Amino acid sequence: MRDAYDKFKEAGIRLYAISYDDQDVLAAYAQTENIPFPLLSDLDSEVIRRYGILNTQVKPGDGIFYGIPYPGVFVTNEDGQVIGKFFQNNYKKRDSAEIIIDAALGKVLLADDTPQISAVDDEGVKITATLHGGSGSLRQGIIRQVVVRFELREGLHIYGEPVPDGMAPTTIDVTGPPGLVIEAPLYPPSRPLRLQGMDVVLQVWSGVVDVRIPVFANGELASEVRPLDQDRVKVVVIVNYQACDDVTCLLPKTEILELEVPLAVTDVPALPVHMGHGQREGRFDARDHMKRLMQRKKATGTDL
Repeated sequence: MRDAYDKFKEAGIRLYAISYDDQDVLAAYAQTENIPFPLLSDLDSEVIRRYGILNTQVKPGDGIFYGIPYPGVFVTNEDGQVIGKFFQNNYKKRDSAEIIIDAALGKVLLADDTPQISAVDDEGVKITATLHGGSGSLRQGIIRQVVVRFELREGLHIYGEPVPDGMAPTTIDVTGPPGLVIEAPLYPPSRPLRLQGMDVVLQVWSGVVDVRIPVFANGELASEVRPLDQDRVKVVVIVNYQACDDVTCLLPKTEILELEVPLAVTDVPALPVHMGHGQREGRFDARDHMKRLMQRKKATGTDL
């Protein structure tokens, strides 16, 4: 969030972070790590409970960790209504800032300086594959998106599943190196189209169509406790589609697009287990904070 703060600001989005830490430690952390947005202190986890994000896997008897929220992001509009939320089941897995910005704006904003490759056919179909998020790099646990953008000339459409025999739906497969986790494609809403001669209603897309495939590197590909094994990896995108107009259908086609994607180090706290591995090490020393946190929990009767 810190590194992408200018992107949020440019999009007119305000950032706030909330935790159960005290104001003194949050102020020290913000100054040391150059955090440009407000950090809010919720000492008793009251707001965390109201939003339903108290980490229930951490029990009252688990000491200083009781009261922490599940890591994630709420996106709200100007009236405070939640219009998007991003929560994962592991603190090591987070959504890219760019994905959150897209959710707030309701559209995908692709940068020009990220890994990207295009294919254009003779029938007016352009397909571009882009690694979206984090300036086009892969880091451990940070979710990026392979965005496949179709740009269809006026009058053309492509099909979603299912389709009758003899027609080809739009499908996308992504492959990569071991340790690259590839999730199911996210297709945009389609519109119905009735084929009069067959009395069949099919789902189609036209114009500019963005299909998003979430991907992230796990510890096998890029780990926080060892130097990167390589600087770049290859990600292959296989696109199958058939474009039609209201009268005729073109032949089904397959485009194979290859992206050369850089690997990036990850942010790690200033703890011995994480240091000395070539990652981006934090500068904040949390030892005094941990002592105060233990005293605070003891004073409130939390078992340590």
